[in-house]
Amino acid sequence: MDLPALADFILVARHGGFGRAARASGRPKATLSRRVADLEAGLGLRLVERGARTLQLTQEGRALYQRSAPLLGELDEVAAALAVGGERPRGRLRISAPLLFSQVAMGKLAAGFALAYPEVRLEVTTEDRAVDMVEEGIDLVIRVNPAADENLVGRIFLRDRLLVVASPTLARPADGAAVPAVVRGAADQDTAWEMNTSSGAARIAVDPVLRLSSLVMVRDAVRAGVGAARLPLSLVSHDLVAGTLAHWGDVAGPETALWALYPSRRLLSARVSAFLDYLKAAFPTGRAEELAAYVRG
Repeated sequence: MDLPALADFILVARHGGFGRAARASGRPKATLSRRVADLEAGLGLRLVERGARTLQLTQEGRALYQRSAPLLGELDEVAAALAVGGERPRGRLRISAPLLFSQVAMGKLAAGFALAYPEVRLEVTTEDRAVDMVEEGIDLVIRVNPAADENLVGRIFLRDRLLVVASPTLARPADGAAVPAVVRGAADQDTAWEMNTSSGAARIAVDPVLRLSSLVMVRDAVRAGVGAARLPLSLVSHDLVAGTLAHWGDVAGPETALWALYPSRRLLSARVSAFLDYLKAAFPTGRAEELAAYVRG
């Protein structure tokens, strides 16, 4: 197989078209089109459907891209490592992280990593959905309590836990009375919250009076005294210390686990390995209080 032509095909597939690939790489569009056509002729397969405005991969083209893009990336990494005489982290590292973690910690983490590894070009995107790492060219994802996926491996690097909190001006309701609640999204239909308090297990009825799409907005609304909410310790730790929020109890159930995951079929690149080590150094114990202190700092 013509590896340079394969590399051009992967470039075009990743950018979704000859024009965009040409602009991104600084190479002529006609050259890329000819190289992909040569690859198709050599394989005896049609890899792309060329439309007037868009380009679509055929079934064979998609299969070739998904199987060969990671392998070619590993070859590039090996060649780069040999060229500099060792596995020094360098090149592009693309990470997908959930919204809340990105808002409270990822900016500080990314800046510190960039200073520690100046030859790595770090790109962080914020997604609460489960991204397709191969299709979207993502090297590592951070996910909250992810479902089992045989194509991904990784480890828990941090835990958080949910608390029931409210403004100090809002009194806990008497038995049987419902407390006004601020919840995230329309999917939360709970009518009662189970929590553990200093005096034992407790259950409070809730009346959702406000539904918001992000936990940061939920926290801000709770600060204003609209109602109580279930929020992660990392997001409200400063408010609890300052007395702007009151802690009613810990939400019953398992802690929230944050995982760092990467495709199992790929060799662990020096860039990904360096970022995993950086996460471990930032959160050596991985406890919820550690994330809260990191956010406060």
